Amino acid sequence: MSISGNRLNTEQYLANFDDIHPGFETKEGAVIEANRCLFCYDAPCTKLCPTSINIPGFIKQIASQNLKGSAQTIFSSNIFGGGCSKVCPVEKLCEGACVYNLMEEKPISIARLQRYATEPAIEHKWHLFERKTSVNKKVAVVGAGPAGLACAHALSLEGVDVTVFEKESKGGGLMTYGIAAYKVTPEFCENEVSFITSVGGIDIRYNQALGKDISLTELRSAFDAVFIGIGVGVARQLDIEGEDLVGVVDAISFIYNLRTKDYAEVAVGDKVAVIGLGMTAIDAATQAKRLGAKEVTIVYRRTENETLYTGGT
Repeated sequence: MSISGNRLNTEQYLANFDDIHPGFETKEGAVIEANRCLFCYDAPCTKLCPTSINIPGFIKQIASQNLKGSAQTIFSSNIFGGGCSKVCPVEKLCEGACVYNLMEEKPISIARLQRYATEPAIEHKWHLFERKTSVNKKVAVVGAGPAGLACAHALSLEGVDVTVFEKESKGGGLMTYGIAAYKVTPEFCENEVSFITSVGGIDIRYNQALGKDISLTELRSAFDAVFIGIGVGVARQLDIEGEDLVGVVDAISFIYNLRTKDYAEVAVGDKVAVIGLGMTAIDAATQAKRLGAKEVTIVYRRTENETLYTGGT
């Protein structure tokens, strides 16, 4: 067995890591799907949305061809609504709760409709929010990931001047560095960060690591408040024999390398074993295959029936 990169040609890499989410090919297709919605008064889809997006509301706006209004409804609850439409496990949340499931019919394609509304807003930087006049307050935000940028955007709308300190060279955090490239492309991640900061009043300083380039003491003395949103950048170790051998890597580091290097530079084995069955493990497994691994095996501690109810946790 060998561990190496450069297993495929450029065209194969680009095809394997291209956006896998099929959008609506026509406006008519999106409107027809939106009109399937029953617009439930006590919508179970909204109840299961972690960010409480008014799902029947934004779908009704698509049905009436009010695309900007639909995007604003989504972003008002979740400024990362574009990225979430690509990565959220909707089959277990909003779409899984759709009443059409009870009728044994296909649920409303909520994620595709959410993507339909948010993608043009992000690409063209639609001006959906108005920033209030400055209140002469300054806040430092550590981390330009979803938590940090969501905080920065909310504060900026209230007239607060925000400076974001990010240790990486790009913003987006988990979206940019921790999600499979075929779910959210690097181009989309950059556009999403640019859209969020286009409201104004947000300055991002890259390559600034807390504890190395800046200190909490300095930030507290220079700003009125400090928000720390550094995320989860370290994988939990198993503490088992052989964990430090060549070819053994945690999934977070594996995906990070995929998002920061050329695909041909990322080494992968002929045969790959992935321990775990959560979303990150699945991303690691499928991306190993997309890099050219001949065989990928997932090793999991639960039975197949248990997995159906735990989702790999």
